[in-house]
Amino acid sequence: MAILGTRGVPAAHGGFETLAERLAIELVARGWRVEVYCQVSTPTPPSTWRGIALIPVAARGDGALSTIVFDLKCTLRAAGRPALPLVLGYNTAAFSLLYRLRGKRSVMNMDGIEWKRERWSRPAKAWFWLNEWLGSVFSTHLVADHPEIARHLARRTDPARITTIAYGADPIADAPAAPLAEYGVKPGGYGLVIARVVPENLVLQIVRAWSETRPGLPLVLLGKVDPDDPYHRAVRAAAGPDVVLAGAIYDAGRVAALRRHARFHIHGHTVGGTNPSLVEALGAGCPILAHDNPFNRWVAGDGAVYFGDESELRRGILALVRAAPSRLDAMAEASRRRHAEDFGWTGIFDAYEAVLARHVPAAQAARVRAAP
Repeated sequence: MAILGTRGVPAAHGGFETLAERLAIELVARGWRVEVYCQVSTPTPPSTWRGIALIPVAARGDGALSTIVFDLKCTLRAAGRPALPLVLGYNTAAFSLLYRLRGKRSVMNMDGIEWKRERWSRPAKAWFWLNEWLGSVFSTHLVADHPEIARHLARRTDPARITTIAYGADPIADAPAAPLAEYGVKPGGYGLVIARVVPENLVLQIVRAWSETRPGLPLVLLGKVDPDDPYHRAVRAAAGPDVVLAGAIYDAGRVAALRRHARFHIHGHTVGGTNPSLVEALGAGCPILAHDNPFNRWVAGDGAVYFGDESELRRGILALVRAAPSRLDAMAEASRRRHAEDFGWTGIFDAYEAVLARHVPAAQAARVRAAP
């Protein structure tokens, strides 16, 4: 099978790259032949990493146009190869028509409802809406990462063509506290937000509520804040002295330490399915304060505290800052329990393997299983 739709592995860019890496490694260990398409700036020969065949595809730049060019080149190559394509994301689903024209099956993870995100222009939203529809038409089978996404997709296609498979994360039982000193915080003595700094994640509201409430603890925000972005400038202007703008951090050890030792995690995402940041917070045993919507409700479960507007957000912040250790311990245990129920990697790998095995042609499946 082949994985497309990401920049490739080893993972370095986000949730889908992490999924691609973890799934590819696991399927190789289970006896599958796996190839992953990887974006490179100049032509590069194919190589192998941890048993995975890396197929380099040259596409310069990292903007929307280069992504479209990269995805088209990947699809053209994959359409002519025997491997079953697993496409992560529907942003260029129109190209999946090539699989249909070749008589190939394909599986697509439909991600979140991208066209509802506020940060996109009207033409971009129209493009995403069109590709969501085309993905549901051209792909043989769809993967939804959340029950609400599955229900949304079922309005466009037969529910039998949809399988719900959530995003996974490793549990974090412990992590060294030493990295916290870099941000001037202590274990249990700060709130945490890890999010892309965009309007639909309510980052401005969270920073403003924290700064105006002045709860007596710092808030650490992990996310790129670009001085040239108007929304980012508004976030920076709203940040009081207790808000630590830590920037984008990709070091896994630092992020694990910040998650594990936070007093609580604030999750403001309003659009999308199973968000990796929230799943990872559950795996770290973080008490959760989340925006109240069906996506977050299903992921975080009954053990979290929810807010609807900024007034409720302020009350939630104060309640958890002032909460007794016993309440925070109970919330942390609820997070760990919820993670174990639906977000462990083993169950997710099993579900993907089952879907892929149903759509790999019988002769190819025999060759895969016969591989040494």
